[in-house]
Amino acid sequence: MFAAASLTSASKPEQYAELCEQARGLLHGERDRIANAANFAALVYHALPDLNWAGFYFFDGRELVVGPFQGRPACVRIALGTGVCGAAAATRQTQVVRDVHAFPGHIACDAASRSEIVVPLFDGERLIGVWDVDSPKLARFDDDDRAGMEQLASIFVASLRGM
Repeated sequence: MFAAASLTSASKPEQYAELCEQARGLLHGERDRIANAANFAALVYHALPDLNWAGFYFFDGRELVVGPFQGRPACVRIALGTGVCGAAAATRQTQVVRDVHAFPGHIACDAASRSEIVVPLFDGERLIGVWDVDSPKLARFDDDDRAGMEQLASIFVASLRGM
């Protein structure tokens, strides 16, 4: 049984380095997308402070469909280009939103969410989906979170290839 160690480092980059190490260990040897997504979401949700949702939306060929997550029930389907998740998928760029209420077209699945970060997931050119994390804290996410979440997302995508 895997037991996540609590993050002990003081700086965000150090915390993400520890979390990446834990994610590699948790996902090692498993290639099932649902199993890895479920464990990955739980790991991040319980390791980082001030989160109220952490999970995946997977691309089904037409739209994003909710996958494994931690938090309150979520919107089930999101069109590409709609909301923060759809914007990340359509632009192929991580979206760091300091205030979701200021984001045009934001989809409010949980009224408590105030800020959000969404990392698009690609295997080469093929869209897999997005990794989405919300916080009830305004301006919770910054460039350190962007770098850390992008590294975590790359570990998840690599796990699907058995790397």
